[in-house]
Amino acid sequence: LGGCGARGKMSGGDAKKLVRSPSGLRMVPEHRAARSPFGLDEPPWVPDKECPRCMQCDTKFDFITRKHHCRRCGKCFCDKCCSKKVPLPRMCFVDPVRQCAECALVSQKESEFYDKQLKVLMNGATFFVTLGTSDKSELMVCRLSNNQRYLVLDGDSHYEIEIIQISAVQILTEGFTPGGGNTRAIGMILQYKVPGSEEVMQMKFTAGEDFSCNKKLSTAWLAAMHKVSK
Repeated sequence: LGGCGARGKMSGGDAKKLVRSPSGLRMVPEHRAARSPFGLDEPPWVPDKECPRCMQCDTKFDFITRKHHCRRCGKCFCDKCCSKKVPLPRMCFVDPVRQCAECALVSQKESEFYDKQLKVLMNGATFFVTLGTSDKSELMVCRLSNNQRYLVLDGDSHYEIEIIQISAVQILTEGFTPGGGNTRAIGMILQYKVPGSEEVMQMKFTAGEDFSCNKKLSTAWLAAMHKVSK
């Protein structure tokens, strides 16, 4: 796999700090360069003077009907339309925060991704990795780095691919039938840009057939990678 172009080093500065914003307490990386590629910035709040009515139900605000800002979209709502407090890991909030119904639904789906898929990716799985059109492959443990910024490949060689450089993920399956039978993920083709150039590299990941005890783990890892690509 020599010369695959998977350059760049993982940042050693993964330290975090607690910050307080109008939206709540957040545990964020000390250095912006160490931020997760899945993170979101806090949105600016719609100024109070620009929202005399709820931006969902059009109820007029007064001394009784108070206005609340959704922590995800920054829009202004009445309590009825913005009553849910939901975890928002993409913004690193320590506790669940107030969100409108639409944003709460999105955040709930993302929380499942953070709780399940990301953990699977960080735990890693074993694959045969082939570079480009080469006929040689190397057995490697593939995992997502703890700061979620790099795909790390460890075998006789060691490579790190920055997640934001990945341009395409194609999951390879078997077992498909014209009648819509069940399929099983057996590998993937990954395309990524080489930092500092427009060159696009390709890697193929294949689950080893002689590692039956790891098949379930590999399949779960590939399914999680598919979620990441979305």
